[in-house]
Order: sequence, then C-alpha cells, then structure tokens
Amino acid sequence: MKLTSTKIIATVGPSCSTPKMIQSLVDKGVNCFRVNLSHGSQKEKESYFKLICSLQLPSGGRPAILGDLSGPKIRVNGLESSLELNDGDIVTISNKLKGRTVIPVSSGVKFQKVEEGAKILINDGRVELEVIEHISNSTLKCKTTIPGIVENRKGVNFPGIQLDVPTLTEQDKEDLELALKNGADWLALSFVRSASDYGLVRSRVKKLGYTVPIMAKIEKWEAVQNLDEIIDIFDGVMVARGDLGVELPIERVPKIQQDVIDKARHVGKPVVIATQILDSMTERPVPTRAEVSDIANAILEGADALMVTGETAAGDYPEKVINVLTRVIKETESNIQYHDHPISRGNKKLITARAISHAACSVAYEQDIKILVTMTHTGSTARMVSKYRPSARIVAMTPIESICRQLSIVWGVTSFLVKEYNSTDKIQDVVNEVLIDENILTSGEKFVVTGGVPVGVPGTTNYLSVIKKI
Repeated sequence: MKLTSTKIIATVGPSCSTPKMIQSLVDKGVNCFRVNLSHGSQKEKESYFKLICSLQLPSGGRPAILGDLSGPKIRVNGLESSLELNDGDIVTISNKLKGRTVIPVSSGVKFQKVEEGAKILINDGRVELEVIEHISNSTLKCKTTIPGIVENRKGVNFPGIQLDVPTLTEQDKEDLELALKNGADWLALSFVRSASDYGLVRSRVKKLGYTVPIMAKIEKWEAVQNLDEIIDIFDGVMVARGDLGVELPIERVPKIQQDVIDKARHVGKPVVIATQILDSMTERPVPTRAEVSDIANAILEGADALMVTGETAAGDYPEKVINVLTRVIKETESNIQYHDHPISRGNKKLITARAISHAACSVAYEQDIKILVTMTHTGSTARMVSKYRPSARIVAMTPIESICRQLSIVWGVTSFLVKEYNSTDKIQDVVNEVLIDENILTSGEKFVVTGGVPVGVPGTTNYLSVIKKI
C-alpha cells in the first residue's frame, strides 16, 4: 500500500469492536484510534483501550490511541418531560430553579458576562433562545426565536455568554486516569477556552506520573478569540467543527479551519480536522461529492490528520469509510507539488533547530533525495521537518516507543523504533539497519539524516548529513 502523508484517525465503537474489524481498519490506512470518553461505562471504555493494545502493526508495536475527554459539555439536565416551545415563548434557563417554564441545565455552570442579543442554542441549534434578562449567575430569562421541542440530555451552547465552568469535570478526572493507565498516547481536551486550560490538565497528568501530549479542541467562541495563545502552549490542536459551527455563524467555520491549520503549521504543531468528514457514510456506502471536496480541501490546506467519529464508531460501513478516505488522500496528494510551497523562512532569523530542519528539506529537494531521516528522542526533530512539508518521505527513528506512536498523527512521518544509541558515530549504523530491514532504499542511494548532538538532549537539532546507503 502506497504511504500517504495525511494521517487518518478513526473512532472505535460498536461497529468496530472486534480485533478482526479493527485490524482491517489498520490495514486499510488508519494511523491512530480515538476512544471517545464521553460515552459508555468505565468498563466499556477500558475494553476499547485493551482492544487497540492487543493489535500488532507490521512494523512492530501497536497503533496509537487518542483519549478524547468529554469536557464540561452543558446539557439539558433534569427535564421531567419534553417541552414544546413556540415562537416568542418566554422561558428560563437555570441550574437552580425548577418549574413548568424552566429549562434546567448542568449544575456548576455560572453565567458571568452576557453580551447584548446573546443567543442560547439547544440540540445543535434546532431550538434557539435570545437572552432578554441576566437574572443571576445561575439564571437567564429568554425569548424563543426558533421554536421546537426541548428534550432532556440535549446539548446547550451559549455563544456570546461568558461562562464559569471547570476545565475538567469529575467524570473527566476519572477518565483521564483510566486513559493514561490504559495506554493513551495523546489526550484531547474538549471545550478549551484559554491557554490556561493546558496547565491545569498538564499538572494533573504529571501528578499521575505521565508525560503524554495534550491536544486542544477548538470548538468554543472563546477558543477562537484566544487561538494564538492556545496553539502556542498546547501540543496539538483539533478543529472540532460540530460545536464550533453552533457557537459561531456556520459560514465562519471554513476560514477558522484554515487559520488554525496555518497557525499550527507555522509553529510545527499537529492539527486534526474532525466532525462530519464522511457523515453520510454512517448510513450509506458512498460519500457525497461535497464530502469528498471537503476532505480534499483540508488536505490542500495542510492538515496533519483527518478524524472520523460516528462513521466508524456506529456506522454501517466502517471499512468503506477508511477506503474512501485513503483514496481521496492519495489522489489529492498526488496533485500537490510540496516543494513549491514550503513554509517560508520569512525575514526573521531561525533558531538552529529550525534552520537545520529547513536546510534538510532544501538539501533533499535540490539533490532529488527521496528519504529524509530524523533521529529523535522527543519527536521535536520530526515535527520540525514535517512543518516544512518536504516532498521527501520523512522517516523518524526513535528509541522510545511512546514517541514512535505519538508521531503517527504527524504529517508525512513514518516512525520506527530503534535500539538506543549514544553518539553520532552510531547513527549511520542504526539508520542503515532500518533502511535494510524495511527495504526502504536500494544500495548506493543517498538519504538525508538530521538529529541533535549531544544525543538524547531535547531541542538540540543541529546535525545534518547526506549519506549513501551501504
């Protein structure tokens, strides 16, 4: 199977809950599996982690796992029976009051600042309310502007209302520990609002004795306002277009997606595009033309990975979904001349690590070298090379198994686990062993290799060499 540069993340669920099915998805091109921690019992969630950990990749090891924390999703909570709202009906949103015209929502949320004309959207905007009075930090008086039926447990969005909610709920804290103990390689934090959310989660991960990278899900209007700071501090970002398209006017989502991709690429952070990638294939075996165009555009914009959710977790055609994704990625990438549009160096001087990474890509292009090897202990060298989108294949070699898996969602990177090496003198032997074992190059072909000296020290990418394969 021809390797693609854009990676695929698939969500596990009832439709792909057997070793045979999930192995088939790996064989068809899945690079990482997402465990959605919003649903199921602790036992059910743990079973998905164990299922993925039981698989064996052809190159050794197992697939990567993304543990997706549900975050402080606000829902209609405690509504005894469905409530039908007509245009102009006056209702109250509250987590304190009860009554016939009160829509109760999740406890713990506080309504701080309310902008004039602020809206409340229920069930992805199927019902819309306009705030007409900020009664207290727990209660809002509203007028119905889009009528419909309000049901218990439906999601509620508050664009234009500043909320005080915890970064991690009690359920998230339990799920976080479960995910880390069961092999999560990445964590995704839902409903990120500011850069400070990172520190709260990072400290808890560290307290539990782990160092896994944390990805911010961009799906709140506050996150868009604080985008630069969020991208700067988090280890990766995901454009979660579902809630984002409810929190903000839907016509703004494509431009926001493009901005997130551009900003994340500029600093070398992986960026994932998610939600309704192939939504129609949940129930039918072929995609719509619009979905195919959407996938192609995300690839052309430079996304590191595309993530499917219900399509594989609960859909009728999980294997066909991955087949379609793989075909579209291959076709789109075959028409991109990556060397024509690498990220510009700009007018600012590059630090040594970035300069070496940029130079490695340039050398590979100028000498028509097909393989660019990065020696890395933290993954930073591979991510920096990936940011410049070289036409050469990026082969990352690391002695750390967790780093090998973490790099599986980074654009263009194929990672291999190698024996520990402690000097640059050993690099050529280590590289040649992998290239021979994997039949990556023929004898006499050249490859570029880059890494850091002294070996094993993070952030010291300062080594560049062109070597002929033995």
